[in-house]
Amino acid sequence: MVNLVPRGSFCFCKGGTGAVQFKNFSNQMVVKKYGKMKIKAREFALKHHSEQKYGEHPYVVHLDAVANLVQQYGETAVVIAYLHDVVEDTNINIREIEKEFGALVADCVAVLTDEPGKDRKERKEKTYSKMALVCGETEIALLVKAADRLANMRACVAENKERLLALYKEEYPVFKKTVFRPGICDEIWAKLAELNTVKPLHASGVGIPGGVE
Repeated sequence: MVNLVPRGSFCFCKGGTGAVQFKNFSNQMVVKKYGKMKIKAREFALKHHSEQKYGEHPYVVHLDAVANLVQQYGETAVVIAYLHDVVEDTNINIREIEKEFGALVADCVAVLTDEPGKDRKERKEKTYSKMALVCGETEIALLVKAADRLANMRACVAENKERLLALYKEEYPVFKKTVFRPGICDEIWAKLAELNTVKPLHASGVGIPGGVE
């Protein structure tokens, strides 16, 4: 039996083998599920990510996946989910986010934006150091970060990106030490822990796809 799990304008289709594939999904579900501010954030992200790709897919596939994972935690979490890469990957700056969506959302997007560095290792070290200091209201950013990582790892499984999946697993202890907060999105962390114990089915030579961090 095939189970469909909504992911905004796309969904993940999971079969009996555990394989996951991207499928088209009506955008009407997003309108029914989310309120005006969430729709505004999605449209803002669509406009500014424009033609960017998430692997071979439109970038909104990833944004919808993250938004769906955090929807149970409230509107602000969904808004941040849609905006979490917009400063890092487009010409938008934090001041524009604050003007459109308020100070809390802007602060959380700032937390989620990678710090500059000569390579991924340096960027992540600086970014994790920043995240380790997060407390109070902006901890909602860490919820979105956990969902972002879960969505990325699921995408790796879906498209057999074994090399990137292995990298995420290698980073996981430091990632969890930095991002995890007791009592915040425990369900997401349980799913992350499960994925980090799954052994690869293949030894793919595929590198890091565009838009995946």
